Amino acid sequence: MVNASDHLRVLAGPFARELLRSQGLHAEQISAVAGAAGGPKGLILGPLDQLIFGDWLAASGQSVALIGASIGCWRLAAACAPDPLQKLKAFSQAYIEQDYRIPEGRRRPDPAAVSASFADGLAVFFGDLSQAVLEHPRYRLHVVTARGNGALARAALAKPAVNPLGLSLAFSRAWLANAVSRTALGAHLERVVFSAPGLQSTRASAEVDTAAESSALETGFEAPFAQPVGFAEALFLGDYPTSQVRLDRSNWLDAMQASCSIPMVLDPVWDIKGAPKGPYWDGGLTDYHLRLNYRALEPGLVLYPHFIDRLIPGWLDKPWIWRHRAPAGLNNLVLLCPSKTWIARLPDARLPDRQDFVRFAHDPVARMRRWRVVVQQAELLAEAFERFIRDPGCIRVEPLAGARA
Repeated sequence: MVNASDHLRVLAGPFARELLRSQGLHAEQISAVAGAAGGPKGLILGPLDQLIFGDWLAASGQSVALIGASIGCWRLAAACAPDPLQKLKAFSQAYIEQDYRIPEGRRRPDPAAVSASFADGLAVFFGDLSQAVLEHPRYRLHVVTARGNGALARAALAKPAVNPLGLSLAFSRAWLANAVSRTALGAHLERVVFSAPGLQSTRASAEVDTAAESSALETGFEAPFAQPVGFAEALFLGDYPTSQVRLDRSNWLDAMQASCSIPMVLDPVWDIKGAPKGPYWDGGLTDYHLRLNYRALEPGLVLYPHFIDRLIPGWLDKPWIWRHRAPAGLNNLVLLCPSKTWIARLPDARLPDRQDFVRFAHDPVARMRRWRVVVQQAELLAEAFERFIRDPGCIRVEPLAGARA
């Protein structure tokens, strides 16, 4: 029998922790699932995703928001497939088998070539799933992107392939602004969320978010369709400009590509249809670990399969440890992450990461082999979670660091 606590940790905000203590965890309690940016680290969540979407959550009946950035939105879009179990397995395989050749004399692959290859891969993987994703009867996919403005937009327009220094300097200025405050980053980047309407959006529903009207008055934003209760409050944090755009057949693959477009690694996606004009990059820039105001979705819980035990607000916040403390907005969050013991048993005792593409640039087969070992080991995380569902006492539910009611 799996010793669940050797592999999986469960952390929760105060509201969620009390609910787990008194009732355990049930699929019917979940109102949202979040998927963080983080590149190859997200591969360890494949077996957990397969359990959650292939069986456990599928047995419930409520509407669930799926909120993702970068690899997180790719995972959650796969979960909307008619056969989520098989599509999620295929996602892991497709991600592992990515191979971007480094031109002779260069340290990294050409961003334009990576972007073109990535776009082709998205089209092949998701091309026949538009209706399944956009009109899922229960799941609403929300794809988080970062739109560049000001100096960043001008630098991106000036052909970075010819003059990469200009874009690097523009991002350096954004980094310095963020070092002062997250609010200051709003002069350089803004959050744009592309939201699928879902099958329910065309029906009259008691779930319409009345808070969206007041949000529109305050921000000038009008929701593109009826929202679940509390969603506007969860999304509009007041940290920097935020827009929400309807995700549809004409823009959803562009939005997915944008959310995965790491600056200087891929080119930005320009002028996505239906959205404010400009360059769009990886959603992790503004919302690395999607630390939103989930408390607005209470009494529902937010389930968060993750690869570390904390939520870093934005990619540029990684050095600022004091920004990693959990705010009150995570009151109803349930976070699942691997234990140190589990990580210690991986190749090199570490999670896979984006630098593996560079480390194994001349031996991609070795990288793929190592990543497959990691995914195989991640089956233990799913087994531990399955046991926790049946027996909540098998894993001690820890408080999120700094979380307060």
